[in-house]
Amino acid sequence: MGKTLAEKLLNMHLVEGQPKKGTEIGIRIDQTLTQDATGTMVYLAFESIGLARVKTELSISYVDHNLLQTDFKNSDDHIFLQSAARKFGVYFSRPGNGICHQVHLERFGRPGKSLLGSDSHTPTIGGLGSLAIGAGGLDVAAAMAGHPFYLTYPQVLGVCLKGRLSDWVSGRDIILELLRRLTVKGGRGYIVEFFGSGVMSLEVPDRATVANLGTELGATTTVWPSDEKTRLFLRAQGREGDYLPLSADRDAGYDQVITLDLDSLEPMIACPSSPDNVVSVKAVAGRDVSQVLLGSCANSSYRDLMSAAMILEGRTVHENVSFEVNPGSRQVLENITSSGGLLKLIQAGARIQQPGCLGCIGVGQAPASGVISLRTFTRNFPGRSGTRDDQVYLCSPETAAAAALTGRITDPRDLGDYPKVVVPEKFIINDRNIFPLLEDTTGVEVLRGPNIKSFPQFSEMPARLEGCVILKVKDNITTDDIMPAGSEILPWRSNIPAMSRFVFQGLSPDFARRAEANGMVAVVGGENYGQGSSREHAALAPRYLGVAVKLAKSFARIHKANLINYGILPLTFMRSDDYNLIAEGDVLIIEDIREMVLSGAVEIPVKVRGREIATSLDASVRQRRILAAGGLLNLMRQET
Repeated sequence: MGKTLAEKLLNMHLVEGQPKKGTEIGIRIDQTLTQDATGTMVYLAFESIGLARVKTELSISYVDHNLLQTDFKNSDDHIFLQSAARKFGVYFSRPGNGICHQVHLERFGRPGKSLLGSDSHTPTIGGLGSLAIGAGGLDVAAAMAGHPFYLTYPQVLGVCLKGRLSDWVSGRDIILELLRRLTVKGGRGYIVEFFGSGVMSLEVPDRATVANLGTELGATTTVWPSDEKTRLFLRAQGREGDYLPLSADRDAGYDQVITLDLDSLEPMIACPSSPDNVVSVKAVAGRDVSQVLLGSCANSSYRDLMSAAMILEGRTVHENVSFEVNPGSRQVLENITSSGGLLKLIQAGARIQQPGCLGCIGVGQAPASGVISLRTFTRNFPGRSGTRDDQVYLCSPETAAAAALTGRITDPRDLGDYPKVVVPEKFIINDRNIFPLLEDTTGVEVLRGPNIKSFPQFSEMPARLEGCVILKVKDNITTDDIMPAGSEILPWRSNIPAMSRFVFQGLSPDFARRAEANGMVAVVGGENYGQGSSREHAALAPRYLGVAVKLAKSFARIHKANLINYGILPLTFMRSDDYNLIAEGDVLIIEDIREMVLSGAVEIPVKVRGREIATSLDASVRQRRILAAGGLLNLMRQET
């Protein structure tokens, strides 16, 4: 039986382990990316490793999240990131140059390369035939230091595409349909790979949108073939020399196959408050809309913005709608300006923001209380927009533009003739805002503002764990629930003592106080605990507060890895119903835990109120050593 493209990419980079599904492997990382909400901790961690320069082929530091400068903290951190990039041999994309995934797709992504990013939507670059994976910051720092990235060899979910998309339907609708079918848990343990006759009908920006939002399926990553469409995209970027044809073998065997008929697909929309709460647009048409936001790393390409510009040409945004545009990159902004699209948007009444994430992570652009906001963004978790009672819907650029015009959710097919966007054969390219590498960095100083604190030091795992359960939560708890984002909290990202005050702020406002009062503590969760962002602060800050154990029905991939990297024991219930046997205030006792972790024990008995609950520890030999050492940095120091 032949190989899938995912298997080929994994095997091309395999440096440790065997290509056997379900076992741990280590892969070589060619490229890394960081963004400023996670990057400060990455570079503090890399600095503590003690190397003078990164060992990857290419590493890039992007500033795209914390662009709102209400005091010194964000500005200071940007200076720190720029100086760290100069010191350690890393490219630096300055504030306003664009969102990391859009810029990387345009300027650095290459078929066949591996990319590890400290952002969960790093799989965007899978739209170019890359093996692109999101991870916690410590894993990225280790990759920059030349260490392999470790993961469980995944299964491959093949999505067979047939036909071609109808007018008014785009790549966003493909991934929304898959989220409707599979849910936010459906991709766990899989790489999602696209194949079939319909693949060639889709341009790279649509493929990248699908790959980006494959993250919301819980997938390890998403990959597309590298074909003629890939070559033409790279040619338009002046990078045709980076092209490499890649595809699955004709007789490739997939662990699961889903067939999607593109001809029958219609405009889709994710209703509040989960990316998988998907219905057809026509099923909710007519609901009044107050805000429409176009952009984010999922839908801010030239085609996306020009589509909206052509839909709005000669018309005016509805009087009850605030329509805002977040370009994905300065390149996109320059090119829609050259093509006349920016003028069309401005004349229609659009509010043009700087290239960046902004409202997608709750940094500005919060909607009014109780109103509907349509967004082409990645997530609509409750309160993520910055408004507690938000009603955020996720949709395509076409559906967003239709709502901006009509003031209500509208099936874009009702607008009439579809405006065809002609993508330039060659884009205007301006790399002056990506700062190059220095050959000699011996005299470069890493600049630290007063908000940047040293990386926390943690003790190794004790022989016995005893901790009070100070919080019990439901299924699908997100990293936004654990460590919220937003303009108030994110500026503290490089100050863990200060940021820890906000842990579980929305679910348990006094969590930090109670954690400190109890010493060693535990948290109990349901299914898919820790879904969403890759932000390691959702593990690092709880560990700082004394969280030693998290016991859940199941964990999201990146969050579980982050917990292990920071020495928090991630246990799962062996019997799901045992979740009901634990209440807040109970004390969990685990005898001989250090010995069990190091001996390879899978079943970990936990004593609660005089009874014993069976839990399991699914961890490799390497991960067990990390846990015993009290975290990955401790282990790396021990082994250096």
